[in-house]
Amino acid sequence: MRIASWNVNSVRSRLFQVTAWLERNQPDLLCLQETKVEDSSFPHDAFTELGYTAQISGQKAYNGVALISRVPLEDVQIGFSPLLPGDGEAERLGEQKRVISALIEGVRVLNLYVPNGSSLTSEKYAYKLDWLACLQRYLEELERQGDPLCVVGDFNIALEPRDIHNPARLEGGIMASNAERQALRQALGQRLQDSFRLFEPASGHWSWWDYRSGGWDLDRGWRIDHIYLSEELLACATGCVIDKAERGHERPSDHAPVVVNLAWPPDDNNEEEQEVGDTE
Repeated sequence: MRIASWNVNSVRSRLFQVTAWLERNQPDLLCLQETKVEDSSFPHDAFTELGYTAQISGQKAYNGVALISRVPLEDVQIGFSPLLPGDGEAERLGEQKRVISALIEGVRVLNLYVPNGSSLTSEKYAYKLDWLACLQRYLEELERQGDPLCVVGDFNIALEPRDIHNPARLEGGIMASNAERQALRQALGQRLQDSFRLFEPASGHWSWWDYRSGGWDLDRGWRIDHIYLSEELLACATGCVIDKAERGHERPSDHAPVVVNLAWPPDDNNEEEQEVGDTE
């Protein structure tokens, strides 16, 4: 099974790039963030023509998540509330369209667009920490359900110094503050592990380059797009890569796709799946 995560920064603006990438790489599931489109205007037909169907949760101009699948999806859930009924914070935080999940071949895939937070003094930063606390409660409920779990998305957090091009200057600021990192670690708990770091321990691998200040041209990036796996799936992971080449296209998203390959369902006779895209 091949699962990809990509903040596309407007699915309609980059529809050709997304569909071309799908045709080349043929993931079983593509998880999109920042689709920036109301559900009524989502470009379903472009994906249907390629043999994919879309489950979506969107809003106009901001946020938005989607599951683009060529495999049947079951038990699609939107927002935090389905697992946290009666939790007023979950309902409030679910007003922004940032959470969608589904079962695919027995695996629960959770697609997230974590708030950016803007700055350490912003109300949006407090919102981000509240959101991550709610995510922790949500993941605890998912763990009780016991399904193999894959959590993907734009986390807007670099968990370690090696995930930032200039940690000496940027650590402690937004997306790299102690409070954000601790909140995400607590949410992930012991069960979920970073699939990319299973294969690549070194720094210098980025998934996001700011449009400003020549981030791409100077390769000043951050690794903030992650795929976390539960123990059952970690044992089946055969590779995880950042498809950096996509960031180099004309008018690209500021993020690159991240892809994990899983030998799932487990089968000793399966050959290891081919890696996707240009690795770093």
